[in-house]
Amino acid sequence: MMTQEEAKKKILDAVREYYQIAHAPKPFVAGTTRIPYAGRVFDAAEMVNLADSSLDFWLTAGPYALKLEQRLKKTFSAREYLLVNSGSSANLVMVATLCSLQMENRLTAGDEVITPAVTFPSTLAPILQHQLVPVFVDCELGTYNADPRLLEAAVGPRTRAIFVPHTLGNPCDMDTICAVAKKRNLFLLEDCCDAFGSTFDGKLCGAFGEMASLSFFPAHHITMGEGGGVAVKSAAVGKIAKSIRDWGRDCWCDPGVANTCGKRFDWQLGDLPRGYDHKFIYSNIGYNLKLTDMQAAIGFAQMDKLPRFVEARKRNFRRLYEGLKPYEEFLLLPQWHAKADVSWFGFPITVRGGVKRFDLVQWLEKNLIDSRQIFGGNILRQPGYQHIQRRVVGTLENTDRVMNDSFFLGVFPGITDEMVDYVVGKMGAFFKR
Repeated sequence: MMTQEEAKKKILDAVREYYQIAHAPKPFVAGTTRIPYAGRVFDAAEMVNLADSSLDFWLTAGPYALKLEQRLKKTFSAREYLLVNSGSSANLVMVATLCSLQMENRLTAGDEVITPAVTFPSTLAPILQHQLVPVFVDCELGTYNADPRLLEAAVGPRTRAIFVPHTLGNPCDMDTICAVAKKRNLFLLEDCCDAFGSTFDGKLCGAFGEMASLSFFPAHHITMGEGGGVAVKSAAVGKIAKSIRDWGRDCWCDPGVANTCGKRFDWQLGDLPRGYDHKFIYSNIGYNLKLTDMQAAIGFAQMDKLPRFVEARKRNFRRLYEGLKPYEEFLLLPQWHAKADVSWFGFPITVRGGVKRFDLVQWLEKNLIDSRQIFGGNILRQPGYQHIQRRVVGTLENTDRVMNDSFFLGVFPGITDEMVDYVVGKMGAFFKR
């Protein structure tokens, strides 16, 4: 009979062997292999961690989740880091935290949040779900971020917060944004779902605001399949965010722990009787937004690869930029702030010179090259958002231009030099037509 450890070792060795058989990368064949805009990149380490966690059968957040939270907390120099089940949930936790009864100077229904009209729905949805009013500003063409010159004028009597996504990983002008937030006493939230590893003036995106979100969906910089996280600057705010993630309960015990506070049956909160079990006292209207330990096990292995993932994205971006530079008559190439060091999520392009985006995208699709439009374009023209309560600053002229003329190509680590050369060649063939 094998021991438990011997049996586990045999299983994990078999998992490593299975990876080589089933998942080892396949060679690129031009004209036959599709070039995706994004995708998961992994090796045997992720599969071994996943199998290891499954054998322990800790199905909820557990040891791997705690280790990963500590690692991400250190990465962002945060007071708290909370893993959740998606980047969308991370955004929801951040907005819900600002609206909590426990939050000092909290947001209430009718308060305003400045945010760009070029956005992904999960950045905007929590604002609306908490009866806050979005104040939309136009974007800059080239960076596709909120135009920092518009922020000061966008502040009104009820404006309480700024919520900015770093579009496609490209850092916003954090000098201007932070200055406006400080001058006007506004909360600052960062959506870093596309920007893991990007820095502004040497500081990691996600370390500027009160809170920042990440996504670990397969398209993003690291993946757990599904998953997300919230970096929190303040311990007090982190306690509220954790409560909202965990059903709204007042208890802050880690999984498997029962009496961190040392007085589990000696609390008196609300109109409950003294001694009511602290694990079942709820101080916020919350959710269950935790992930599983099996997801965290995958993420823990992915973190080891993050530096080379970031470098691969930068390399693929540089090679695309250099390859497409001869076609600037037809393409507005990406732009970025002088202080930004970008961990690119994608390569954004705006067509010009009489080129129609539809024609170019269909040509790329015909040649098995994936592309994506820049999220919701002008979100206010989406059917689900046409009639929302909002305030709009300016004309959103650039936002409409993005909706009509912009898209992005992939730069993720699964794209090879051969693939980049193929993409550049097919783009050139289109313009030569």
